[in-house]
Amino acid sequence: MRPIATLPPARGTPARAIDGGLGKVAIGALIATALYLGRDVFVPIALAILFSFVLAPLVKGLQKLRIPRSLAVITVVLIAFSALGALTMAMVSQATQLAGDLPVYQSTMREKISSLRGAGPGSGVLSRAADVLQDLGRELDRPKAKEASPLDPSVRSPDVRPFPVEVHQPEPGALETLRAFLTPLIHPLTTTGIVLIFVIFILLQREDLRNRFIRLTGTSDLQKTTAAFDDAARRLSRLFLTQLILNAGFGLVIGTGLWMIGVPSALLWGILSAILRFIPYLGAILSAIFPMVIAASVDPGWTMLAWTAALFLIAEPVAGHVVEPLIYGRSTGLSPVAIVVAATFWTWLWGAIGLVLATPLTVCLVVLGRHVERLEFLDVLLGDRPALSAPEIFYQRVLAGDPAEAADKAEEVLKERSLSAYYDEVALEGLRLAASDAARGVLDATRQTRILETVREVVDDLADHDDRKPAVGETTNDPEAEAAIEETDEAEGSAGLPILAPQNLGDAFRGEDRVVCVAAQSELDEAAALMLAQILSKHGLPARVLPADTLSANNLAALAADRPALICLCYLDGTSSAHMRYAIKRLRRRLPSTIIILGSLAPAAGSAAQLKTAVLADEVETSLRGMSNACLTHAMRNAPSSPES
Repeated sequence: MRPIATLPPARGTPARAIDGGLGKVAIGALIATALYLGRDVFVPIALAILFSFVLAPLVKGLQKLRIPRSLAVITVVLIAFSALGALTMAMVSQATQLAGDLPVYQSTMREKISSLRGAGPGSGVLSRAADVLQDLGRELDRPKAKEASPLDPSVRSPDVRPFPVEVHQPEPGALETLRAFLTPLIHPLTTTGIVLIFVIFILLQREDLRNRFIRLTGTSDLQKTTAAFDDAARRLSRLFLTQLILNAGFGLVIGTGLWMIGVPSALLWGILSAILRFIPYLGAILSAIFPMVIAASVDPGWTMLAWTAALFLIAEPVAGHVVEPLIYGRSTGLSPVAIVVAATFWTWLWGAIGLVLATPLTVCLVVLGRHVERLEFLDVLLGDRPALSAPEIFYQRVLAGDPAEAADKAEEVLKERSLSAYYDEVALEGLRLAASDAARGVLDATRQTRILETVREVVDDLADHDDRKPAVGETTNDPEAEAAIEETDEAEGSAGLPILAPQNLGDAFRGEDRVVCVAAQSELDEAAALMLAQILSKHGLPARVLPADTLSANNLAALAADRPALICLCYLDGTSSAHMRYAIKRLRRRLPSTIIILGSLAPAAGSAAQLKTAVLADEVETSLRGMSNACLTHAMRNAPSSPES
């Protein structure tokens, strides 16, 4: 991911961005229109692609048994579609039987509805008021009485009776009966046939289709892109097949449980539960509504309804929060907002089938976005990975003057990482982005002051944390913090930094203000010095922070009067070694016996050994942890006792 702070300025960028944005919106609208108008074609293709992902591992398994690909594909497809056909016939049979039994349950439902109405407070008064309003409405709607006419049927003699007239339709013939039976089945059978054909050819030409897609992406690294697409295809196949197995198991549990409870058409509700569970959030609710209504209709009491509700209340949390995380992780790779938006979008396009396909199709789009550079926006919009890296988030928050959120993010990272690791890998990287912006002239002095004050508040908020890696136990659930933890290297963290007691310090380091952290040039350097000083204090070496004007003639005299034992110079700007050498030379002239440690913290600092020779510093380090280690090492020299481990 490219840092947001390192993009070069360009003239006319807003206008070009607007034109590009409008073009993308127009393309998106055309694609949505095509998907809507061509849904009779695109729905079978989408189903075929998803089926091919599910069946591909089975085909490969048969091929490993030395079965030819064509025979393996035909075998797997026939078995899969035969199973689907059997399930469909079972659902139709169960639904037909349930429809015939519904009149039997009607009286029970009426009694329960009547009892619920009567149980409500004041229901008698409300019922009478409703009856009065209905009578008044009927009176107002009654047509005005007209004058009687001799020809009016209403005034005819009671002895005159109308002749009864009956209309008889001819009995339908065999062709009409067959047409009435087949007409509703034409569309589903056509869709099934198209899906079947596409699945067979996709499985037969899988590698060829992959290669053509790679060619369309215009890749420059064929080996890397091929490996990425193969890995993505394996992951999608594993995800969809696992989800299918889990949902089928969930449907089996629900169907068996409903059968044991005594709910009619338990097989139907089990199959529907397995299908509806592909719908995130709403699927579990929808799958529970129908069995609960039937349970309430069958049982004169409330026991069957209670057991049915308990079955769903137990099965769904166990499946969603225990079984699924253990098998394929906590997430499908989609953000919660993306799931809701995708469900709405695909339902609007394709109806109920779009609602079922929403999550699998969106997962495919996110995977494409992660492996095709031109489609990266899909991963940013729909994926659950943070849109910004941890240093970018830190920089954005301190730039906005929001220490509360910056500290909250830090607290989450510190659940699994040490304080020095967070400062070095996240906060310092964020300050480097700020220094890069300042070097380009897009970060003025006012904003740098705001960044310094915000960092100062964040450092104060983290003062209660020790610089040790937390014990195994507490973990974070924040996605951005998890990404920061993955990016943070603890191998060179605080494990090697000792904690010094007063007796562990050398004679020159005992007392107040013996260590000074100096900002070399800017307020961004002072922000880095604040973090360094806190790390040193956590390890038993108190340090004082001085601003960027310390190296001026007047302030340098005051610093020389204090005669510190060690000075840390913090440089975030990628300046030349000449400025560093001049600053150290001025310090040497005033404080010849003081240890000077140079922190060259710029993004491209170069070799520390070469820089040490060029600037004549005692030590040169390129990280806060490196500077801390150098300070503690010098502080322990000539100490009477060893430090605490």
